[in-house]
Amino acid sequence: MTASRVLRVRRPGRLLAEAAVLLAAVVVAFPLYWMVLSAFKPAGEIQSTRPRPWTLSPSLDSFRRVFEQQDFGRYFLNSLLVATAVVLASAVIAFLAATAVTRFRFRFRTTLLVMFLVAQMVPVEALTIPLFFLMRDAGLLNTLGSLVLPHLAFSLPFAIWMLRGFVRAVPEALEEQARIDGASHARFLWTILFPLVLPGLVATSVFSFISTWNDFLFAKSFLISDTSQSTLPMALLVFFKPDENDWGGIMAGSTVMTIPVLVFFVLVQRRLVSGLGGAVKD
Repeated sequence: MTASRVLRVRRPGRLLAEAAVLLAAVVVAFPLYWMVLSAFKPAGEIQSTRPRPWTLSPSLDSFRRVFEQQDFGRYFLNSLLVATAVVLASAVIAFLAATAVTRFRFRFRTTLLVMFLVAQMVPVEALTIPLFFLMRDAGLLNTLGSLVLPHLAFSLPFAIWMLRGFVRAVPEALEEQARIDGASHARFLWTILFPLVLPGLVATSVFSFISTWNDFLFAKSFLISDTSQSTLPMALLVFFKPDENDWGGIMAGSTVMTIPVLVFFVLVQRRLVSGLGGAVKD
């Protein structure tokens, strides 16, 4: 069979695959497009009984109402602080834990790994009430710490499991060579192993950042009376009204919340692709 015939045989399947990928991309992107479109639509078009997938008179009134909201900057800063703390802490702890369970042999290591999986299976909603009492007894209610600790606990099992593959892919001969050259274990850990598993750390950091940035359940449960500690998802409650919801403000606020996530993706996209693609090979 000639090469040209092989290309002709494979081309319909390739076109079908590309069409399926394009359709999936459209389905995923359409809600985002509708959110941004609704943020720019005037109130009359948003409340229309015949919605159109475009607008001929874009308006910034919805964004103006969002930024004129009292303490919006404080809410944004609180969300940024919580997300940054969770990402940095989970990256360091997960890296050290993944290295420990991969490179060292100790009792109950398998049990510990199984517990990581079990922790991922428990619904967050089932643990909200016990976590509330735990935060109350620790005196952390109405503080940003009540958001950092639960998200850190929920992000670590996934991060440790994912980083195990990256640490395991680094050949042990590399560590032996480093020790022969006089490198201590700590130096090998941070100057050699850490850069090699950095793509995996970036991939897990994206998961931690998104889950923390979009959190509403913990913020609603643990930030009861001190509104100065509220985060951006809590700020959207202002636009939910008993008589009629301000959908323009809701969509504009959601669009503003999405921008930091997009910026984070742009900053780490190269590392993210390599991290999802796999680890280094021997």
